[in-house]
Amino acid sequence: MKNNQLKNKIYNIIFTTNGKYAYLFDVWLLVFILLSCLAVILESVPSIGLEYGKTLSVIEWFFTIIFTVEYILRIYSSKKTWKYIFSWWGIIDLLAILPTYISVLFPGAETVTVLLDIRILRLIRVFRVFKLKKYITGGNIMMIALDKSRPKILAFVLFILLVAVVLGSLMYVIEGQKNGFDTLPDSIYWAIVTLTTVGYGDVVPVTILGKIIATFIMILGYGIIAVPTGIVSAEIAKENNPNSNK
Repeated sequence: MKNNQLKNKIYNIIFTTNGKYAYLFDVWLLVFILLSCLAVILESVPSIGLEYGKTLSVIEWFFTIIFTVEYILRIYSSKKTWKYIFSWWGIIDLLAILPTYISVLFPGAETVTVLLDIRILRLIRVFRVFKLKKYITGGNIMMIALDKSRPKILAFVLFILLVAVVLGSLMYVIEGQKNGFDTLPDSIYWAIVTLTTVGYGDVVPVTILGKIIATFIMILGYGIIAVPTGIVSAEIAKENNPNSNK
């Protein structure tokens, strides 16, 4: 009986926001997650790692032990243990502590500790602490709008891919291997890079006709940014104003 009461008490603190202790638990968990991620990020900087490596390592172990205890308590108090272990949050909780232990068992795998930054995903869980309902509602509206926009966006993306293939092939014929357009895939890659206005500059057109086509692709690139944005914006407007659908 006492065991069940203890499990229920731990469950209410860890898995819910019922009461002062549950609230404090989530707040401190948020702080620990942020600090642990900051420690891993700082350790990845060579100059900081060399000077404060041992201190950061101690800090990392401190947080790892805390998160390990938390993970064990979650398993212990969970009403459906296996469901939690194999759930999205259960896997993230495990990945938050696993790399530190792996780096000890396999000394050559210190870089695995970078994976500890996956802890930042756990911050999503504590949104409830600050009662960010309006932001969660906004996120749901965005997801619904994206889902409804998917067929239109997919059709648009396919059209853009076809345009990139055609224009890339055209540039391959016009510019040729002597100007850096060695293969059709390279030319199509160049067309996509130019179309998205990334412009690495590794390959550039030399001929006048090639420059004209490149200019056309650049201008077309701005339209690519505008069209999906307009599609999603229209769906968001519909979700915010349901009466507009009638």
